Amino acid sequence: MHNRLAFLQTVEPFSLLPAEVLEGVVDLLQEVHYTKDTLLYQQDVSKLRGLDIIVEGEYETFFYDTDQNKRLPEAYGPGTCYGGMSILLNKKRSLRTVVAHKGTKVLALPRRDFRALCLAYEAFFHYFTARYGQRMLNEEYAHFVKPTPAPEQNYIAADQLYSRRIETLEARDIVSCPGTTPIFEAARRMAAGKVSCLFVTDEAGKIIGYVTDITLRDNVVAQQLDAARPVAEVTDTPIVSIRSEAYVYEAILLMFQTKTRYLLVERGGEYVGFLSRNKLLSDLAQSPFMFIQAVKLAQSTRELKRRWGMVPDIVNQLLSRGVKPEIVNQVITTVADTISLKVIETVLAELGPAPAKFVFMVLGSEGRKEQTLATDQDNAIIYEDKANEQRELVRAYFLKFAELVSDQLNHIGLHFCTGGFMAKNPKWTHSLSHWKRNYHQWMSESNVETVMKFSTFFDCRYLYGEASIMQELQTYLHEELQGPLDRFLFFMAKNALQYEPPLTFFRSFRTFTQGTQQVFDLKKTMTPIVDLVRVYALKNQIFPTNTGERLAQLRERGVFTAKEYEELLQAYYYLMGMRLKKQARQISDDHTEPTNYLDPKQLTQVEQVTLKEIFKVIGDFQLKIKVSFTKAL
Repeated sequence: MHNRLAFLQTVEPFSLLPAEVLEGVVDLLQEVHYTKDTLLYQQDVSKLRGLDIIVEGEYETFFYDTDQNKRLPEAYGPGTCYGGMSILLNKKRSLRTVVAHKGTKVLALPRRDFRALCLAYEAFFHYFTARYGQRMLNEEYAHFVKPTPAPEQNYIAADQLYSRRIETLEARDIVSCPGTTPIFEAARRMAAGKVSCLFVTDEAGKIIGYVTDITLRDNVVAQQLDAARPVAEVTDTPIVSIRSEAYVYEAILLMFQTKTRYLLVERGGEYVGFLSRNKLLSDLAQSPFMFIQAVKLAQSTRELKRRWGMVPDIVNQLLSRGVKPEIVNQVITTVADTISLKVIETVLAELGPAPAKFVFMVLGSEGRKEQTLATDQDNAIIYEDKANEQRELVRAYFLKFAELVSDQLNHIGLHFCTGGFMAKNPKWTHSLSHWKRNYHQWMSESNVETVMKFSTFFDCRYLYGEASIMQELQTYLHEELQGPLDRFLFFMAKNALQYEPPLTFFRSFRTFTQGTQQVFDLKKTMTPIVDLVRVYALKNQIFPTNTGERLAQLRERGVFTAKEYEELLQAYYYLMGMRLKKQARQISDDHTEPTNYLDPKQLTQVEQVTLKEIFKVIGDFQLKIKVSFTKAL
């Protein structure tokens, strides 16, 4: 044990890992001896089971050219590793042909454990990706290596990730104890159950929190707390659960959105087990969620900017594999949310604690979780009402805070809103009472201009801060929506009729000149669906902001028939898919700024026919909204 540990401390990049981690790694290693020259791996054919650490002897590595000549030979001697780049960057296949010479001794680290280290320690992960990048600068090396996506780009572990349900997974059994249990006894139960998470219950047996190895380290050992005290005193929250029939990707997104590492699985109103985020991410090491985890672990604005720049490649791959556009929207939104949260926390650490409770909310497409690659930042701040003598101080702090957040997001690539709908604009950073007056005015004194300008504020979503402030605003909106709203809904409906589908009377595409092309605007084509669904949602007091979620609830309440629901949903996300695909290719392939313009001549005949049917669906629904809200045909 000691000799292996001392040896590992001399091997790059294991020398970058904490000592206590290396002690755990030592237990995972498997010793292998080669008593004769052995062909281990064939280039781009053999799949590696793990990372090989050479202790004695030598690996001879090379490429074979078409005439079976050895090219770019390289020896791997004691204290070197082979296989890291192959596992991470070549779909587990060996990049080179490898022969282990007689007398070679190797310590093998299983592939799953190697990936877990890469996921947990960025410097360890970057050691291999940096080496790969350096090697690929060699033209001859690059010639022999088939260009396969890196793990940050090779985001999909399997198609079933997006069709597999949680009930098909093996959830871990729940180990629990009452909150009155002494801390030392809780730790014993964790050891006996071989779990790193122990759930804590109240007197009625209801789960109220959980305790992990990290909890015991940070809240007990580090604080020198008496281990005989009740475990309830060190319990972590919140408790987050998900239905067993939900999809795997939904579970992972929920974990990121709620910042929880453990998710209880619910079936029939009862908890039947739990899922661990690390376990899921380890199983899905080449999924978009590994990328989101990397964003979460980023330590600098520079790193966040680099990660955001990789998103178009994710989008390209997801869409090319047939992943639904609504799921791609969620992935983009989750990455953007994660970046925003990192920036907010960084700025708060820089400025010091906020002088009042507040909410940082997002609006528009980000508020609807429908971000594309040509979306700018839309956000606002609500802070609690303070006494008169504190108002100016509080306001000054939040305007400075908003400016720093917005500037950093813009630097990263989430660009300023051209319309100025950002918290750094003094118009959109206010107290809760001021925001209530805003909404009251918009709804009671509606006109065409007001609705056009401020409809985006009816797509607001909580991102950071005191959730109760957002809940109070939503309660207020619920009360306001009880009153007479004919005028407000009339102008909201008129707004939904502003953009007509780009189809002529003779069913040709109506286009305009953009550069050398005749195009139409995909964003404006989708806008009527967003607007008309919003009108119906507000009328029926449906508060989710996502267009698909609004549509689902409108169908459940009988506002839309099943056929109408399907037509609108399919129309919206077909257009969204086209929009995302075009933008991703503009960025990744053409290296140009993404736009929403589409030249119908570049579409296949099937795509053209489909679009014309979609435009007809939109036109029919605009007719319906005229009848329902404006009484004018």
